[in-house]
Parts: sequence; C-alpha cells; structure tokens
Amino acid sequence: MVSATDDLQGWRDELRIVMVAPPWYEVPPRGYGGIESVLAELITGLSRRGHEVTLVGAGRSDTPARFLRTYTSPPSERIGQALPEVLHAARAYDMIAGIDADVVHDHSLAGPLTAGARPVPTVVTCHHEVDGEFGGYYRALGTSVSMVAISEAQRRIAPDLNWAGVVHNAVETGSFPFREHKEDWVLWLGRFNQDKGAHLAVDAARAAGRRILLAGRITEPGEQEYFDHKVRPRLGPDALYIGEADAARKRELLAAARCLLFPIQWEEPFGMVMIEAMACGTPVVALGRGAVPEVVVDGLTGFVRSRPEELAEAVEAVGALDPRDCRARVRSRFDVEVMAEGYERIYRRAAAAPDGLAGEADGLALPVR
Repeated sequence: MVSATDDLQGWRDELRIVMVAPPWYEVPPRGYGGIESVLAELITGLSRRGHEVTLVGAGRSDTPARFLRTYTSPPSERIGQALPEVLHAARAYDMIAGIDADVVHDHSLAGPLTAGARPVPTVVTCHHEVDGEFGGYYRALGTSVSMVAISEAQRRIAPDLNWAGVVHNAVETGSFPFREHKEDWVLWLGRFNQDKGAHLAVDAARAAGRRILLAGRITEPGEQEYFDHKVRPRLGPDALYIGEADAARKRELLAAARCLLFPIQWEEPFGMVMIEAMACGTPVVALGRGAVPEVVVDGLTGFVRSRPEELAEAVEAVGALDPRDCRARVRSRFDVEVMAEGYERIYRRAAAAPDGLAGEADGLALPVR
C-alpha cells in the first residue's frame, strides 16, 4: 500500500471542510446531543489545526466554523420523522453546491444520499449501529462515501462496508474538572432506553450498598415507557432520578461520583459518557459489550464485567483505582487533538483519491490503542 505520507506530499496545509450536522439539535447542544457534542469538539480541533470549516446545521451555533442554517430552530419535537431529515439534506446539498470545498464530512442520516452528485469526496461517520437496516443503508451507498467507524468493535460488525478508517470520539479533556477525592454515591447518566440499562445500574448500586443518582433524558414515548416500567419502581431514598443534566451539571456529577455505571445491553459503538467520566478522574464500571473494552482499561480506569451480577463487587473495587490514570487515558487516547488528527489524515486521503478509499482503511486512522 502507498503510504499516506507519499500520497499527500505537496498537498497544502489548510483544508476546506464542510461539516453537515444532523438537524435535531444545535451544535454544541444545550442539553442532550451526543453527536452534536462530538461535532462541536471536532470543529474546534480542526480549526486549531488551521483548517477552514463550514458547518451546516439547525438553530444556532457556537463554534469557530462559518455557519449555514437549514432550520431557524431545530425540529427536535419531530425527531425520528423522515421529512425534517430529508428537507435538511436537500437544503444542505443546495448550500454546499456554492462552496469551494476539499471534502464534505456528513454526520446526518439522509445527507449521504446526495454524495454521488457532488464533485468533492464525502466522508461519513457511522454514529449509528451498522447492522440491520442501518447496515443495509450504508452498504447501498457503496463507494459514493468513505465511511469512518467510531470503534474497532463497530467496524468488525460490518467489515464489508466502504471503511476509510477508525477514529474514536473525543472530548476536550481540559473542559472537564478533575477531582481526585470522590463522594460515596455512584452515577448513571444517559438516555432512558432499555439498551442503556439504567434499571441494572440501580440494582448494582443497591447490591453494593451505594446510593445512585440517575440523570438523563425522557422525551420519546419509548423512553417514558421504559422509565415507568423498569426504572420508576426501583426508585427510593437510595436511588434518585434528578432529571436531565446540562453541560455544567453533567460535569459536576461526573467529577463527584465514586464511579460511573455503564451496564449497556447492546453493542454500543462508542459511549461518550465513559470518556467524559474518565476525563474527570472517575472510573467506569461497565458490561463489556461493543466498544467498552476499547475505552475502559480493566483494572486501571475502571472494571469491565461480563454479567450484571458482577457489577456490585466492581463498584466497591473502584476505590483502589487512581483517578489520575483515568484522566491520563483520556488525554492520550480520546482527546480532541487525537480525533482531529485522525480525521485530518482521512480527509487528505479522500481528497487525493478521486476513486474513493475502498480497501485502503488499514493505514488511514490513528491506531487504536
């Protein structure tokens, strides 16, 4: 294989990148919005590296990028409906047509359908699962887009997709408060979805004799149903639901908690809350599905277990872990600078390869460590 260095000699330092956000939340999000949080961090990192970034999204934006708006306000109340997504994609395509860009990086669902109609390459990050109907969709896009996985675990599920590489999600480590001395309660934070396992977190904390705080979003009917049937009956003096946490409150909770419980019930492609916790020096106790073993170093930055009944013992064992190791893991592996460098390499290869990056994924992203 020709090396990335050989391919890119003579390429100018500055890239002109168009970033397409999903339409549902602002960038950065005011509350929930995992993709939008990553997107805001990536834009910041790329801008620091001297690249010119244009963001296409909904509502308002607070990033270094030039901003083009498809919706005055994000249609968050219609999340999951097809028309807002399709209209967003159509408007984005029209806006991008007037921009002199080197690469388009699309994070939306419908947007990649327009990739084949533009002269510049399109990179797509797979923020969703890559099996089932999603896998069929990404497969149907063929070589019109270069796909980026957010974990090796995700790429292994569908190795036949047109992968350009693997780049882990990241955070601005310095934006999370480090706290060495923790309080005696544990935390669960996320969407109230069966797959996120909030009810198992309550069971594990209770078995460990620890109080648990649960913070998360309940907006969709399925989330409310799950909360009412599986979580609410488990609440009590030692298990409190404290509502959805904004960015500031989330950092306070993550920094103070004894540990973060992450008892996922599906092949989670990444799990941002894990690196957010570790950035605060807070270890993670998780079930080892999806990308968990890539993110958490068992016995160093948390504990990875196979069965829910093993979590309680791990909750007690985290007291022996050093919060500084958690912070160091994020700074060296999951910091914005690492993510931006990984994407930059993929952008340059995509821009230099008119026929796409099919079959050349192995040398593109920073190595998974």
